[in-house]
Order: sequence, then C-alpha cells, then structure tokens
Amino acid sequence: MRPSVFRPVALASIALLTAPLATAQEAGINDYPTAVRADYVFGCMAANGNTQQSLERCSCSIDVIANIIPYERYVQAETVLRISQGPGQRSELIRSAGTLRDIVADLRRAQVEAEVQCFP
Repeated sequence: MRPSVFRPVALASIALLTAPLATAQEAGINDYPTAVRADYVFGCMAANGNTQQSLERCSCSIDVIANIIPYERYVQAETVLRISQGPGQRSELIRSAGTLRDIVADLRRAQVEAEVQCFP
C-alpha cells in the first residue's frame, strides 16, 4: 500500500487553519480588502433583492463581520466551507474535523450578529 500524499498536506493545512487568532476587535484592525468586502456585498445584495436598502444592509453586514473576526479567520472559514461542500475524501475529512467546524461556527456567529444589527 502506497502512502497518501494528501495526508501530510491535509494535516499541515489543518494545523494552519486551527491556529488561534485574536478577534478583529482585540487586534484593533480592519484588514478586509475592499474587493472581498465588495464581493460579499454583491452576493448579499443578490440574495436580498438588489435594492438600495439591501446595499446598505449588506454593507453594514460585512462591517459587523469584519469587526468580529479577523480577515484571516474569515478566509479560513470560507475555505473550509468551499472544500466541505464537495464530494470525496477531502471534504469528508474537513466535515469531520471538530476544530474546522469551530472555524465555520465563528463565521456563522458573526453572520448572525450582522443579521441582528443590519437586517432588523
């Protein structure tokens, strides 16, 4: 039986993704690139009717998320979500890893808070 090349890469990726990070508020920074904010707003607006009101609410939403979790953690959560949606061994590994679920849970909590603040 030949050793899998995927396993060391996956373990290294998991170690990187699970490194503890300070919240954006604790760090006192706003490090989300403009293009990422715009992409979020465009997607949010599409899901909410592409209106001026959705523009305002979606802009508020990404600002709230950015104040709760640092950009690096946001990227990690988005990566976990993208990988876990696919079929196969890799996505199953991601879905079964508790620490990775915690990363996604952080994003989900931030999204809930953004919805409470921005979509009354």
